[in-house]
Amino acid sequence: MINITNELKKAFDGDAWHGGNALQILENVNDARAFAHFIPNAHSIAEITLHLTAWTEEVSARLMSKTASEPINGDWQVPEESTEKAWAKIIFDFKIANEELIRICENFKEKDWNNLVNEEGQPILTVNFSELVNGLIQHHAYHAGQIALVSKF
Repeated sequence: MINITNELKKAFDGDAWHGGNALQILENVNDARAFAHFIPNAHSIAEITLHLTAWTEEVSARLMSKTASEPINGDWQVPEESTEKAWAKIIFDFKIANEELIRICENFKEKDWNNLVNEEGQPILTVNFSELVNGLIQHHAYHAGQIALVSKF
């Protein structure tokens, strides 16, 4: 059986097989690039990072039995400021959200991974906690790849 917590650690801040992990990629982006819109009508790196953080927090909440919904701060947020300090805070918040999710996952017993995600008080019959976290890992890899590519512009 795959250790889902270990896979999450790799995607976030470990030795990811697909290339740089999400945190490593973000830490190599300066604030000017983070807030730039290199592609018309596309999200900036900062917006993508806020999106990643929002969904990481939502997954943590669902693992703690919260009813599934859109992230509390929305799916796609717009940064309040475009400064070096604001970019540092966005990265910090991403790091904290992932560290909290890892802490939650590390406390799960094997049987907990089969618990079902709740939607409006009812389980979604096809999504268990293992699948939920695996989906977030894929989400991290997808957006980390976008960020790595966009940061080269």
